Amino acid sequence: MAHRTVLTDRQRAALFDLPTVEAEMLHHYTLSDDDLEIIRARRRPHNRFGFALQLCALRYPGRLLTPGEVIPLAVTRFLAAQVGLKPDDLAGYATREETRHEHLATLREQYGYRMFSGRGARDLKGWLQDAAEGARSNDDLARRFVEQCRATRTILPGVTIIERICADALVAAERRIEARIAERLDDAMRTRLDALLTEDAGGSVTRFVWLRQFEAGQNSADMNRLLDRLEFLHRLGLTETVLAGVPPHRIARLRRQGERYFAGDLRDISGDRRLAILAVCVLEWRSALADAIVETHDRIVGKTWREAKSRCDARAEDAKAALKDTLQSFATLGSALLEAHEDRASLEEAVDNAGGWLSLKGLVATTAQLTDTLAADPLAHVGHWYHRFRRYAPRMLRTLDIRAAPAAEPLLAASTIIAGTETTEILPLTFLRRGSKWLRHLNADGGDAGRLWEVAVLFHLRESFRSGDVWLAHSRRFGDLKEALVPAEVARTTPKLAMPFEPDTWLADRKARMSDALRRLARAAKAGAIPGGSIEDGVLKIDRLTAAVPEEAEAMVLDLYKRLPEIRGTDLLLEVDDEVGFTEAFTHLHTGVPCKDRIGLLNVLLAEGLNLGLSKMAGATNTHDYFQLSRLSRWHVEGEAMSRALAKVIEAQSALPMARFWGAGQTASSDGQFFPTTRQGEAMNLINAKYGQEPGLKAYTHVSDQFGPFATQTIPATVNEAPYILDGLLMTGAGQNIREQYADTGGFTDHVFAVTALLGFQFIPRIRDLPSKRLYLFDPAACPKELKGLIGGKIKERLITANWPDILRSAATMVAGVMPPSQLLRKFASYPRQHELALALREIGRVERTLFIIDWLLDADMQRRAQIGLNKGEAHHALKNALRIGRQGEIRDRSAEGQHFRMAGLNLLAAIIIYWNTKQLGQAVTSRHRAGLDCSPSLLAHISPLGWAHILLTGEYRWPKRA
Repeated sequence: MAHRTVLTDRQRAALFDLPTVEAEMLHHYTLSDDDLEIIRARRRPHNRFGFALQLCALRYPGRLLTPGEVIPLAVTRFLAAQVGLKPDDLAGYATREETRHEHLATLREQYGYRMFSGRGARDLKGWLQDAAEGARSNDDLARRFVEQCRATRTILPGVTIIERICADALVAAERRIEARIAERLDDAMRTRLDALLTEDAGGSVTRFVWLRQFEAGQNSADMNRLLDRLEFLHRLGLTETVLAGVPPHRIARLRRQGERYFAGDLRDISGDRRLAILAVCVLEWRSALADAIVETHDRIVGKTWREAKSRCDARAEDAKAALKDTLQSFATLGSALLEAHEDRASLEEAVDNAGGWLSLKGLVATTAQLTDTLAADPLAHVGHWYHRFRRYAPRMLRTLDIRAAPAAEPLLAASTIIAGTETTEILPLTFLRRGSKWLRHLNADGGDAGRLWEVAVLFHLRESFRSGDVWLAHSRRFGDLKEALVPAEVARTTPKLAMPFEPDTWLADRKARMSDALRRLARAAKAGAIPGGSIEDGVLKIDRLTAAVPEEAEAMVLDLYKRLPEIRGTDLLLEVDDEVGFTEAFTHLHTGVPCKDRIGLLNVLLAEGLNLGLSKMAGATNTHDYFQLSRLSRWHVEGEAMSRALAKVIEAQSALPMARFWGAGQTASSDGQFFPTTRQGEAMNLINAKYGQEPGLKAYTHVSDQFGPFATQTIPATVNEAPYILDGLLMTGAGQNIREQYADTGGFTDHVFAVTALLGFQFIPRIRDLPSKRLYLFDPAACPKELKGLIGGKIKERLITANWPDILRSAATMVAGVMPPSQLLRKFASYPRQHELALALREIGRVERTLFIIDWLLDADMQRRAQIGLNKGEAHHALKNALRIGRQGEIRDRSAEGQHFRMAGLNLLAAIIIYWNTKQLGQAVTSRHRAGLDCSPSLLAHISPLGWAHILLTGEYRWPKRA
């Protein structure tokens, strides 16, 4: 079988080097009394020392010591202290090779260690074959193998042997999975799949390339292009059973390979692998296309609503002049009538003098018309765009495999009428809720009611997809929510849940906490002791929090940054990679081998981070042309690799001594940063009036108290940020260490309050309009009189109790990573009012929000911590604005993947700069301390590693030959 280099030097060192960190030595190298008794049976000091060292090496990392190996001083000192010797006593060990072999034989006999040979080796190789299918990377498989050897007390073979057998196992696993998929394809299906690589789809593009060129669109033409592709894939007739039992990460890897191969290259690949890639792509694209179709329909509905609202607003604006004239005419008429009435004159003559009855009749008609215009809502105008929906809706409804919950079955039945699969003379209205505004417009539309009815169905279909009341079979984004939730028995065994299994326990705890909190707040209000605020006549008043930065801090910051050396961006990247090895995260999508062209990869990452693009970077660098950079980007740069590289940099930065002055990595803030896009964003529902009339996207980033941007997501500028808070916390290693999470006003909802509390996070948002927020109590009647004006309502305990099992399942599903928490929270936020799970979560959120508000009002330190945390997040925006120098700062990529790479590349580059600044600031602090200047921790806490004036980011990007 083919041999691959599985591990880098850094990965080998992590697996096979002796530990030197004190915590690791305490864990692995602490000797027991029995160990010391066996060690002391050796006659000479150097033999006792060497025997102890061999024992520890066999335990961890699990290997033999090599002849002439240099033992770290930290290890010799740690062991010498335990066996009562001096570190120098090791020098005479194993002057006789036989001594080392005799000790090894004794260790094997006393502790049960065995060599990697014979039946034991065969068993481990068999275990390795099975483990290889589930391994997510080469390093992951090697690590699993080493841990299995330790668990079975098998002495690790040489590094090259481990690399070879792991490489062989990986290749064999790939071939087994590819063969397994290919075997499930009959001859006819194989022929149809292979034809994708040769059949012309028009425009000199093969059918295979044509199929993979899709993104969610913004109009009916885009929708029909998506439907063309989905209908073609449906006609192939490939079923999901061909991927049964294949690990999801293997499916994802095969899909990513298929999306990067050219059709000609794919034709040259061996049969099983080619067919496996094609089968995976067909099934994955089929699901993704269905999701893109629903997303496109969502955008078209949103666009129609905005245009209807604009038309409604324009008509109201146009009516203002006529309204003024009409009111003036009525004022004139009214004055004449009042004057005639007071003079007891003829009202008939007064009307004639004011313009006559005919004029009055016209005024009344105009008034009625203006009243209708000003009272109209956008629903009165949406029917104008009926033909936009008619161009694709019947076809879409016939093509998608839409399922519905019982509550949405009337809507599904109505959609079959639009699809043409059912006919009826009477258009049903049962899908509309009682009191719906649509009913009034449908009853008033007369002959056009049929068109408006179709638009109403399609509008409601959009909302039902958002909420999960209707779903698609085999979909990730719009699948059945009940199937996505983990079973109740799994939820009960989830260790990270901070919630009891019985609702009564949770309710009793929250009632006690709320009762105590209300008493404390009432006492503080009565005594006028609320920090920075007061409650007067039931009205809450809050003072603005003042900054608390020492005057000496600014001078110290300027001095420290003057001590930082100036550096080129290229040299900075090389220096950080030498220390951290973040480029090792970018492995080849097929072989899993880290990229060997480090300079080329750094050029690609720099192009992404600076928003230059590969063509501009090719013209600015002295090492690579566009095609070389494009190849590296296509095969090595993808979302998971970006995340792995970021995690490496964040972990390394948090371990630097300087980072400890800023925090312990247990608090974080999150915020969205707006980035303008090209004009096409206007048609894609990407305009948020908060940021002006320019279309754009937002990078939603989590920043730790040590300034590390450990997670970032690309989200539309128009969506609420709150659902994305938990993604960064639950789906990253650094996020799971967070205990307090800060957010601004846009980052909180009652659902977020509920879920963060249930998962053990302390959620602390800075609420801009806090005085307007109400408190919700279990027993409002028992509320202290000082707080009566703040009460908003009563908590519905029955609702919480009845839905507790599903609440438990929802929280466990987020922890398990079955779907991004934001996806689940968005569905909860979109549920119809009668859905009890969403309402129950809202009630829990109201409880947690009430407790938070009381704590916030009474705890000035909490307020200051949140202020500091949010300031750190906002300070990141300035650094990132300075980095995105290309294309006037606009994100011009049209694909979601391209936009994500831009945002992720920018975040990674910012994290690399933060690491380098943190390290250099630490050295500057040492230099300042030697000069006898103040370096107190209270001042160092006010420094940030976000400066960039000393880094040359623009110009030509030249790399030293040594790299």
